[in-house]
Amino acid sequence: MTHTPLDLILITGLSGSGKSVALNALEDAGYYCVDNLPPELLLPFVTLEQRQKAKKVAVAMDARSASALPQVPQQVAVLRAQGVAVRLLFLDAGNDTLIRRYSETRRRHPLSRQDIADQQLALVQAIELERELLTDLREQAHVIDSSLMLRAQLQGYVKTVITAPADQLLLVFQSFAFKRSIPVDADFIFDVRMLPNPHYDPVLRPLNGRDEPVAAFLRAQPEADRMFNDIAGFIGGWLEPMARDHRSYVTVGIGCTGGQHRSVYLVERLAAHFSSRWTTLKRHRELD
Repeated sequence: MTHTPLDLILITGLSGSGKSVALNALEDAGYYCVDNLPPELLLPFVTLEQRQKAKKVAVAMDARSASALPQVPQQVAVLRAQGVAVRLLFLDAGNDTLIRRYSETRRRHPLSRQDIADQQLALVQAIELERELLTDLREQAHVIDSSLMLRAQLQGYVKTVITAPADQLLLVFQSFAFKRSIPVDADFIFDVRMLPNPHYDPVLRPLNGRDEPVAAFLRAQPEADRMFNDIAGFIGGWLEPMARDHRSYVTVGIGCTGGQHRSVYLVERLAAHFSSRWTTLKRHRELD
């Protein structure tokens, strides 16, 4: 009888970025979830769950265990060597978003120093310290930028990500608007604002890059075809080396001015192009 390995999802990230929301999404998806597990207990906890023949487990860790967080990358390597299918999700958000969320909830950041009179300064310093502490984990994880996501959107995206095969590189194409900030979860950013803009056509303006009239307009532009070939050639040339380097996730951001037409069209085309070889997801930040 074939033994099914434990499916372990480790959630970490910045305080206030939505880890609890992601954990709730995993609980809805049938995972046994544990919040704020001390890193020192990760290995014995997994051993216990394996003895109980658990199949799907999700664990959240954060800055409340700051001193032990550096242990986690090594623990993940040990678990993978034991055959545990470990996936890391890292929740991130821009500083402005995190500061606003803390202001709205009136919570204190777990790393904030109480001896600083200026609470805004104390919060910014705590966020930057937390980013530094989590750098190694972030580099191994699939990063999710929750800055512009509503709760339901974040839950839906987490559920989509975990349906991808755990043993294959996951390629995510994301369209976005430069005027609403660059996504912090992108490994590569491509600026396509120099392409002819359907926004200036009154007929095409209310549509988006998934609509056939917009797609037909852009297909007719030599610049759009050249941009597609350049991006596809660059990304395609590096996916195999990244997969051999045990990269689990690659996120490619395609940005235009409003995130409605040019970036959406190219994300749709690139996702279709790579889907025959790689596990591919697409996300349209502004349309979503």
